[in-house]
Amino acid sequence: MSRKPLSRVGDLIDGAHPTRSILRLLARRPGRISVAVLAFTFKEIPLWFLPVITAAIIDIVAEDGDVTAVLWWFALAAVLLLQNYPNHLLYTRSFMTVVRDTGADLRNALAARLQSLSIGYHSRVSSSIVQTKVVRDVENVELMLQQVTHPFLSATMVMVGALAMTAVAVPEFLPVYALAVPIAIGIRYGMRNRSRERNEVFRREVEVLSARVGEMASLIPVTRAHGLEDVAVTRVATGADGVRRAGLHLDMLNGRVASVSWVAMQLLGVGCLVLAAVFALTGILPISPGEVVLLSTYFTLLTQGLTQLLMLIPVGARGLESVRSIAEVLQEPDLEQNEGKRVVDEVGGALVLDRVAHRYDDATADAVRDISLEITPGETVAFVGSSGSGKSTLLNLVLGFVRPTSGRILLDNVDMQTLDLRTVRRSVSVVPQESVLFEGTIRENVAYGLSDVSDARVERALRDANAWEFVERQDAGWDTVVGERGARLSGGQRQRLAIARALVRDPRILLLDEATSALDPESEELVKDALTRLMRGRTTLVVAHRLSTIREADRIVVLEHGSIVEIGSHAELLDAGGRYAHLHLTQTGIG
Repeated sequence: MSRKPLSRVGDLIDGAHPTRSILRLLARRPGRISVAVLAFTFKEIPLWFLPVITAAIIDIVAEDGDVTAVLWWFALAAVLLLQNYPNHLLYTRSFMTVVRDTGADLRNALAARLQSLSIGYHSRVSSSIVQTKVVRDVENVELMLQQVTHPFLSATMVMVGALAMTAVAVPEFLPVYALAVPIAIGIRYGMRNRSRERNEVFRREVEVLSARVGEMASLIPVTRAHGLEDVAVTRVATGADGVRRAGLHLDMLNGRVASVSWVAMQLLGVGCLVLAAVFALTGILPISPGEVVLLSTYFTLLTQGLTQLLMLIPVGARGLESVRSIAEVLQEPDLEQNEGKRVVDEVGGALVLDRVAHRYDDATADAVRDISLEITPGETVAFVGSSGSGKSTLLNLVLGFVRPTSGRILLDNVDMQTLDLRTVRRSVSVVPQESVLFEGTIRENVAYGLSDVSDARVERALRDANAWEFVERQDAGWDTVVGERGARLSGGQRQRLAIARALVRDPRILLLDEATSALDPESEELVKDALTRLMRGRTTLVVAHRLSTIREADRIVVLEHGSIVEIGSHAELLDAGGRYAHLHLTQTGIG
């Protein structure tokens, strides 16, 4: 089935007007919505017409009428009741298709938007909170549509039918019905602001708890190693208590709404019955016994429908708050701007950093400043320096994850600010310190994102990455599932699969960020050998703490406090006796 453009979904969501946003989303499928409303209209006919049949039969009995007339009314009732089944199925299929499609569209739009947001956004927002928005908040919207729409349409149909039939039978009684609607609206709007505030507080507390649970799950090895289980449990318990308190406050508000709604509507229902009886007994209005039942039944249906709608205020408020939560992502302005920029079909690998500086938001000093460097195609340049010297920031600048605050970066003599970086990155591969694998097979991880890669190409990449031997030893070979984040593999094995993933893409630019620092000596040798093959003929930027891993680099750039203090080969820098020589002496103890 064809999907509506995801960009349009994002345009329709407005956190300041969640109800309007929902109506816009539903209006994207007018055909199915029209069929659903029409089917609902027919299936609900018995609800408002059966009181007419009941009143007619009562009057026939009261007047000692004909049995045949009763049977005709029964036949009509049977037809009206039987048609409910096919029309209910048609309504369910039509409307729930819209609901499920809307949920899928929202999740897809969120995923697309998250891929467009800057790395800065993702560094600020917990991945657990993002997951909550994509899963829980969209589910709340679906539940709201599913649980609120049926009672709303039903109450509307009953109200229209009741008013129409009353206008025909006893038009003088219409003003009594008019009391119910303003009372219901008054209750709704009287609780609106407090309901919104408490739903927002509850949602924020759930997001805090989600972030802490995600943090706990990722830090379990560290927690266990340091005996900090109680600390971790306490942090989650604090978040859970916040959810408990906010949830209880919300529940008490919802309880008040439910009780006030029920009492008000029941009083109106009883009042209508008494009033109809008084009119009939006193002769103020010529109302028959059947019409007393008719009027009372209609008013009961009307108040029941309105009560049901008022009872759904909590569901509606939760759904609308989730729309606001979704809008926080879809309306987030911190985008990586690529639209309309030059598409790159081929990358040569020449890089020029021209007086580049970058300062992170809320920082008081530049992370890197006045960096000027020319890198030729196929050259290997290593960046070394103490923690916080700006090494990783430089890699992020080259990747376009962050933009220069001042200066410029040229790729093949073109300012990267003018390029669509999504197309540039097709020719770039990154091997990080901790390789990230997903829950899937070895082959799927290596060929991630490549739909037409051959088995021979994957095998060659695995061999060149020194991974083929351990892959063959797996029970299912490269069809072995690696577990979440590659949990079933060792660190060295995961790193070699990351190298195979880079090799199979044949990149022109390669970024290595501490690619061997977390490995044991044996694994490190295997990874270094694989990296040598990977780096051959490619522009390579290396960040390393272990100086032994970068001796063969064409040039080594030494950074301190965000500035370049030395540049040269390994031998040249040792002879210079500067900062690099000091770092080398510190690590090796060799002067």
